[in-house]
Amino acid sequence: MLTGQLALVVAAVFSGAALYINVAEQPARLELDDRCLLTEWKPAYKHGTAMQAPLAIAGFLLGLAAWWQSGHVGWLLGALLMIANWPVTFLAIMPTNKRLMATEPAAAGAESRAMIERWGSLHAVRTALGVAACLAFLWASLS
Repeated sequence: MLTGQLALVVAAVFSGAALYINVAEQPARLELDDRCLLTEWKPAYKHGTAMQAPLAIAGFLLGLAAWWQSGHVGWLLGALLMIANWPVTFLAIMPTNKRLMATEPAAAGAESRAMIERWGSLHAVRTALGVAACLAFLWASLS
């Protein structure tokens, strides 16, 4: 089923991007001084959002379509895991994002660094949701 395979690919791209942020980009940026750290985080966050938000929606819609076509609960589970990134972002991560975006780089310090470290931990939840969606879609694909 093409729809399901597309859902799996989209979830894998989402997960790969999220994992890259957690294992490569975030550790690298944390080696910067506080001002550069915040300066780097702001545009990286904007670009990441522009990529990952549509992927979460596409994975959700494709997973729903695959579930509708096949009736396999794995497609529905994966779809729900993909869209769960939106409420996690809005409820858990967005308050930190807003505070960071409102902080001027000249005012960066221990507090902004701690917020970016917390943001990395919160972002790992998105990574986990993406990986879980991949596994659900893979299970449905192989069934």
